[in-house]
Amino acid sequence: MSLVDRALLGPGPCNPYPEATTALAAPILGHLDPAFLRLLDETCERLRTVWGTGNRRTLPLSGTGSIGMEAAFANFVRPGDPVVVAVNGLFGQRMTDVAARYGANVIAVEHEWGQPVDPERVLDAHPSPRIIAAVHAETSTGVESDIGALGRGIAARFPETLLLADCVTSLAGIDVRADDWGIDIGYSGTQKCVGVAPGLAPFTVSEKAWAARVEQPPTWYLDLGMIGSYVDGQSGGRTYHHTAPVAMIASLHAGLGRVLEEGLDAVQARHAEAGAYLQDGLEAIGLELFAAKGSRLPELTTVRVPEGVDSAQVRGRLLEEYGIEIGAGAGAYASTVWRIGLMGHNARIARAELVLGALRRLLGR
Repeated sequence: MSLVDRALLGPGPCNPYPEATTALAAPILGHLDPAFLRLLDETCERLRTVWGTGNRRTLPLSGTGSIGMEAAFANFVRPGDPVVVAVNGLFGQRMTDVAARYGANVIAVEHEWGQPVDPERVLDAHPSPRIIAAVHAETSTGVESDIGALGRGIAARFPETLLLADCVTSLAGIDVRADDWGIDIGYSGTQKCVGVAPGLAPFTVSEKAWAARVEQPPTWYLDLGMIGSYVDGQSGGRTYHHTAPVAMIASLHAGLGRVLEEGLDAVQARHAEAGAYLQDGLEAIGLELFAAKGSRLPELTTVRVPEGVDSAQVRGRLLEEYGIEIGAGAGAYASTVWRIGLMGHNARIARAELVLGALRRLLGR
């Protein structure tokens, strides 16, 4: 099976939109070239649309989604700050680790994996948190949580508290409304529903959060203050902070253009349709879905590995015989759950039919 024929349907990188791939192969501009700076400005504006925000400080950070996570805590946590983290999967756990490394007093609100976050439990966890953090679309479990409910609760009870949201697997695939939901700090990745190769972290910061940032965080590369003028287009000045990954930003610009040309609502509807088709089909052949009903992500489906089936063997055969890559589970569910992604370019009924047909044959169903 040729690499170009493979359909990446796992929880990791998707098959990029063709426009994004073409942009990667274009001649590379200098990172200070006026043409590149115009393209960067357009990319940031397109990100604002996808994020549902007017935040001036909305930009692609140079690194994958994990860079976004670290920048979020590095720039807004001081030693001893109470940080409440909703944990209902692997990436909530990672938030607690990163926050602790920057000196936060972490209050982890544990949930059963496969279940959505309970906003009331999270809001009740501390009388005056500096930050409340949660994963919108938990990549390890395929579960969507209600970030809007957390935002409304913070507005009513903790007006100074910042809401931090991991939107790595949700941005462009399902509804994300940063301003309406009160997201103060949000980060994502390009390799999921945005439909671009991994390498950048779409990031957004509200004015409220910016006013409360750490003036000199214990990191140079991730210090957002050092690139302040770089993202404040109104000032007319820019600060050279680091060499921007120009090819990746050009690819993101093209991928976002593809999304906006199709229409964000249409892209999300396509994800919903493909995900529902896949999940209905999996249940029709007798497989059990892992994520709680009513909170299942359309773009990332988790399914229990049938009793007596070797997870790794089936995944290996899918890859070698069909060119289909699906992901193993995470943590304690590494060998008992499969994660099947229909994201970006792959969010199509034809892709769902492909994986369903292959699984029927390999499982004898």
